[in-house]
Amino acid sequence: MSTTPLVPEDHKHVLGLKLPTDPRWVDLTQLSIGDILTDHAYCEQKAATSCISLIQTFSECTEMVRALAPVVTEEWGHFRAVLAELDKRGLPLGRQRKDHYVNALRAFERKHDKRMDRVAERLIGFALIEARSCERFRLLSLYVNDAQLREFYHKFMVAEAGHYRLMIDLAALYMAPEKVEQRWQEYLDYEAEIMQQLEIKGDRIH
Repeated sequence: MSTTPLVPEDHKHVLGLKLPTDPRWVDLTQLSIGDILTDHAYCEQKAATSCISLIQTFSECTEMVRALAPVVTEEWGHFRAVLAELDKRGLPLGRQRKDHYVNALRAFERKHDKRMDRVAERLIGFALIEARSCERFRLLSLYVNDAQLREFYHKFMVAEAGHYRLMIDLAALYMAPEKVEQRWQEYLDYEAEIMQQLEIKGDRIH
């Protein structure tokens, strides 16, 4: 097994994350590329369906609906791209696994009385998932041994960074910006606790 370089200082606070991924994670992903690609494929699928769910549930939020509609197409395109990568490598799409990380974040979601606060809360949670995905794709784009995979994951890193920013900006349309920032910081603190508690698994994006 290769030794992944220590995470550089400028990586430790990517997109505001309070706790960086343990650098051993990249080494673990390389034990079974098929497993990490499978999990990645399902992450992209769930990202698309989550955007669809937001559009269906809060259809009156016109700005959000118009902004997320192309994201649905993009995320589904990412799902297809990961499937193509599996096919190119002669690897099957495995079974979907339970996402303990996302489930823990959803447990932190507040049940606001105001409908617009609820949509903002959902957007903030999704922004954090995108931010952590971006951070992990960055690690893969820098340190995975396979040069083709490094290039493959660089493209995903750029996309996820844009989605994170979009979700935060949309949340500020439906909740006071200062409240969005406060809630974002609370999510970041909570997410750091999740990261400390979860076992490091090389077959998971999160």
